Order: sequence, then C-alpha cells, then structure tokens
Amino acid sequence: MIWDNDFVVSIMPQLLRGFWLTIQITFFGFLISLAVGLLVAILRYLRIPVISHLASFYVSFVRGTPLLVQAYIAYFVLPYAGLAFDPLPTGIVVLGLNYSAYTAEVYRSGIEQLPRGQWEAGKALGLPRGRMWLRIVVPQAIRPIIPVLGNYLIMMFKDSAILSSITLLELMGTAMQIGSNYYRYLEPITIAGLLYLVVSFSCSMLIRRLEHRLVPSH
Repeated sequence: MIWDNDFVVSIMPQLLRGFWLTIQITFFGFLISLAVGLLVAILRYLRIPVISHLASFYVSFVRGTPLLVQAYIAYFVLPYAGLAFDPLPTGIVVLGLNYSAYTAEVYRSGIEQLPRGQWEAGKALGLPRGRMWLRIVVPQAIRPIIPVLGNYLIMMFKDSAILSSITLLELMGTAMQIGSNYYRYLEPITIAGLLYLVVSFSCSMLIRRLEHRLVPSH
C-alpha cells in the first residue's frame, strides 16, 4: 500500500474532530480522577469505620477490573437498570473513575510522606480539620507526586482509545472507522499514532518542567 497525500488531506477533518474529542475526554476525565482520587485517599487515611473500608474496596475493585469491562457495563448493561447516558459523558465518567483509583493511591503515598510535625503544627495553631487539609496537607502532599500524576494523564490520553467500544468515535475510533470505510488503514492509523506521540511527548516535557520547578531537588 502506497501513501496517498490526497487521501490524507480528505480525512484530516475527521481525524482532527476525533482528536479534539480525545482531548476533551482526557481533560474532563482527568479532573474527575483528581477530585475523586483525593476524596478517596482522604477517606482511607482518616480510617473512618465502614466508610474507609468502602473506599478501600472501591480502589481494589476498580483497579482489579479492566477499563473495557467497566465501559461496557456502564454503557450497555446499566440501561437495563434504568441508567442510560450518552456515550460522551459515560466515557468521561468511566475513564475518570477508573483512574481515580490509581490517583487515590498516589495521593495516599504523598499524604503518608508528610512529616508528622506538619500535623502537629496545624493542631497547635488550632486550625479546623478542613482548613488543615486544604492549607497544609494537600499542597505539600501534591508537590512530590506531580510526576506520577502527569504520567497517569498521558496514560489516560492513550487509554481513551478503549472508549471506541461504546460507540465513542475519539481519535483511534475515527481512524479505524476511516480504515474500514475506505479499506485504507495506513494513513489514518499512522496519523493517529503521530498525534498521540506529539501530545504525549509535549505533556511529558511540560511535566518535567513542572517537576523541576515544584519538586525540590535533594
């Protein structure tokens, strides 16, 4: 099969629409993973009866089941229980919740590394527990884990391709659809791969710069 530039020009609008959809899925899914992951990490750290055990079970369950299965159940099975949603919000929520189990573990490691003196200083100042978490614990816990969170962002960007299984035509889903429609996979798959590479490499460079700026060197 020979590379056809004219074919590339004709399919670029479709691929760019799929690429933009992938960016949106990744962005909003990552926000969900950060917020839910932090909440789960705090609940596990506080060791609240029942609630902390439920949070631990959530992490184990989500990490122990494939993202593809989670997406399939959310989109194809839950409607039988009266919970039907469009592909885009379903994909975003499933991806975000899946990665929240991983970010929760990262947050927990950052929280546990916080020196005991920081907790004692907050208590000595008489800070309410909520303010102590927001002002002292969370900011200091996040700094050393920024590189790991950044790696999960890149992984989420690439894993969004799995959501094509629930009829969500993101970048890879669009490339595969073009290939099946025109019986030409060389151009769409190659371009999709290059777009994944460019974004992933750019994000890794940005994360490295943030790491040098925010994480103190030893």
